[in-house]
Amino acid sequence: MGNGIAHVFAQNGYQVNLIDISESALERSIQTIERNLDRMLRKEKITADEKKGTLARLNSFTDLQSGISQADLVVEAATENVDLKLKIFNEIDRFAPQNTILATNTSSISITKIAAATQRPEKVIGMHFMNPVPVMKLVEVINGYATSTETTSSVMELSKKLGKIPVEVEDYPGFVANRILMPMLNEAIYTLFEGVAGVEEIDTVMKLGMAHPMGPLQLADFIGLDVCLSILHVLYEGFGNPKYAPCPLLSNMVSAGKLGRKSGEGFYSYQSDRKEVSVSPSFK
Repeated sequence: MGNGIAHVFAQNGYQVNLIDISESALERSIQTIERNLDRMLRKEKITADEKKGTLARLNSFTDLQSGISQADLVVEAATENVDLKLKIFNEIDRFAPQNTILATNTSSISITKIAAATQRPEKVIGMHFMNPVPVMKLVEVINGYATSTETTSSVMELSKKLGKIPVEVEDYPGFVANRILMPMLNEAIYTLFEGVAGVEEIDTVMKLGMAHPMGPLQLADFIGLDVCLSILHVLYEGFGNPKYAPCPLLSNMVSAGKLGRKSGEGFYSYQSDRKEVSVSPSFK
């Protein structure tokens, strides 16, 4: 997500500092952005000069303070772990200029809770981009309890300048996108777990019957099963409603390291050139 967000900002004329503790992760990010730009170039969506300009506006840093010392906006895109995000925002707040807006790309964690780790809660906001960021138009703009009207207006306008369609929502577990999406994915996993149908059958029903571009189990693999599990935990803890309780199959798969596409195996196997079913229904 981080390299996708950097890509979109740089392509739209903004100077971008990519920050990570790992030099190799930064190198992979720049390589990914370049590959995606090459794909756009082949499809004639950008010119060679636009590709060159986008890459020229990207810098990378392993030192947080150096990377954000002159930033107008910081967008955090670390993994969906509340303790990690609180630690990062505490550090960002120390090093970023006083007027800098601090945004998080969290898909479910409370903006209000993240903002409480800073001394500028009025300038903390959610910018939940959809994956893949260069392709998907939506940005959920999430107000924390103390987010100022000025901060919200600035982020809404900025999102439009990026070619996105921002939707303003309030700070409740899962916001809008994942409050609706994750229970559907969880129910699809329960449908497999209970032996109602197989992986491909479930995905085919939802693609052909509901006009979804991707089946729910394939989508869960694409998002990352660990991310899905984390979001369901946030929903379950936030609302105290058993309808958000993660399916045991999902929990077991994450414990076994079957995280979806990024680990090479989830509900499907991605080890070979083609996608193959990896998990069978319980009655088989």
